[in-house]
Amino acid sequence: MKFDKCWRHGLSLGQIVLVMALASLSFLMLLPSFARAGSDGAEQERLARFKQAGINTDTVTTTTTTTSIHGSGLPSTTTTEFVAEQNQQPMLGLQSDVAMKAAQDKYSAIVAQGGFPTVPNSALKKGSTGAGVATLNKRLFIEGYLRVEATQGEFAEVFTTATEDAVNKFQRNMGLAVTGRIDAPTLAELNVSAETRLRTIGINIPRLSIYEQNLGDRYLVVNIPAQQLETVSGGHVFSRHNAIVGRPERPSPVVMAPLATVKFNPYWNAPVSIVDRDILPRLRGNRSALKDMNMKVFEGGPNGPEVDPSSVDWSRADLTKYLFREEPGPKNAMATAKIEFMSPFGIYLHDTSEPQLFKTANRFYSSGCIRIEQMPKLVEWVLNGQGGFEASKIASMAQTLERLDVPLATPPQLRVAYLTAWPTGNGTVAFRHDIYDMDGSGFTVGQPMPLGQKSPDGLRYVLKPLPYAQNIDAAEAEGFHLFNLFGSRPSNFNVNSPLASEKKNIFGSNLFTSNVTTKTNIVQVADAGSSKLKKGKKKLKGAKSVGLFDWAAYHQQQATDAKHPAGKKHKAKAADTKAVKADVSKPPKKKKGAVCKTGTADNPTKGCTASAVPPDPTLKP
Repeated sequence: MKFDKCWRHGLSLGQIVLVMALASLSFLMLLPSFARAGSDGAEQERLARFKQAGINTDTVTTTTTTTSIHGSGLPSTTTTEFVAEQNQQPMLGLQSDVAMKAAQDKYSAIVAQGGFPTVPNSALKKGSTGAGVATLNKRLFIEGYLRVEATQGEFAEVFTTATEDAVNKFQRNMGLAVTGRIDAPTLAELNVSAETRLRTIGINIPRLSIYEQNLGDRYLVVNIPAQQLETVSGGHVFSRHNAIVGRPERPSPVVMAPLATVKFNPYWNAPVSIVDRDILPRLRGNRSALKDMNMKVFEGGPNGPEVDPSSVDWSRADLTKYLFREEPGPKNAMATAKIEFMSPFGIYLHDTSEPQLFKTANRFYSSGCIRIEQMPKLVEWVLNGQGGFEASKIASMAQTLERLDVPLATPPQLRVAYLTAWPTGNGTVAFRHDIYDMDGSGFTVGQPMPLGQKSPDGLRYVLKPLPYAQNIDAAEAEGFHLFNLFGSRPSNFNVNSPLASEKKNIFGSNLFTSNVTTKTNIVQVADAGSSKLKKGKKKLKGAKSVGLFDWAAYHQQQATDAKHPAGKKHKAKAADTKAVKADVSKPPKKKKGAVCKTGTADNPTKGCTASAVPPDPTLKP
């Protein structure tokens, strides 16, 4: 619409401005719809399958929010890219700690000279002029993003092309959207004090020194705060992948280990707790439920005979004697591939059937495992030609759904790292938010505790799995996979929104609730023979269904051990039993003549119960 036509129709300038503003607002409101267009079909399919399974879709309605620091649904500020020819410096290298110590000296000098000037709140961009631009140019020069000439003479108060390039570099180092303009997130990072930056640098030097040990020539780095994975060959980045990592309530652990096995089209084995609470209710009155979920049932484990689920009285069955297995397929939680490695915390790298989540920022969605964008490309790099696995063969594996495990002949090293600062190739330092609140805790390796919690010995982390820790596969299923058993999760679903505690899973059960009723067989009481606990249903008041550590069971065990020192046989009193605020199961009896070896809290050695030994602070993963 031209202005002269507006004047002829008697519209004032104010009315024209109002019309244009409303038009702009309408366009912005349509943007989320455009962003979701690719997943609308999957969403309709999901709802249709819910109805087919007899599920009320009202119980899975979700609301998006942008107020949460993680899982906001905002567009991603990073991309998956392949940069083998660009000689880019990785987040972690063989001399990273040395470079970081040099940066520490530089920032110490900046602090001694008065720190950074405060950039005024103004929407500066290329072509802007004035005192605010002069302050911005000085701020960028002090940290090493601009040459001194940009702060002198006729260009001192001009937002030049050089200023724009410097802003781009700064935004990239902060993990922000690269716009070349001073928007609100960029202004906030510019005005973080030099003292704060210096402290963060000092905290990350010990981490870099530990992580870079025994890296070798080919390695992978997953930086949790950055939500990215880098593959590194010959000291340079080969590829950079967006990653989904653990949410603050279920943090990803820091792991240093070589990769071990690539599993194509892996199965997903449903934990007993998920079978009992979520899957069996669907079987009642719906014989096709398992088929809809692409699941099979086996007696005695994966090598046992397949069972017709309609032939079993599940109300009386011992669920520990059956394996509920999701078969390979496009809806499988692991999707096309899974990469395993030795870790005391049981995590792994894997593909996902929800690739749209990689397009969002603040990808702290998972329950500890690491989900990788462009997983087939990563698998190709990891295998490095082993067994003839080139891109075409890997793509064929995804199409045929053939199950195959490939032990790695020359496994690259993996570092699942926690870096909130690291040196970059241009003499500056990249920073990320301390999402798990670990800076200042002395943390380098191990398992961070959930936000607001400390370990039994008062630390913000542990160095080996805690007793009563929830099975990682069960936790991952709680947080994500239950949505995919019948279809894709809603495109605007925010697992960490303030409303998440009110959400229902696809079976109508509370997903993140703080008040649930479940059966026993979820957590095993430690210390064989120390107590006998009643079976039955218990009301879990104030206990989240998704959590890292069962404090109630731990404190109950501590009290029991205090009453009955080691070496004395005893039986738990009924009063002790009532004090337990978590689901427990009767410890399996040790077979006569069997040798009892300690297992884990989730997976005790057959014939024994899990160990309740407190975390050993000297043990490193």
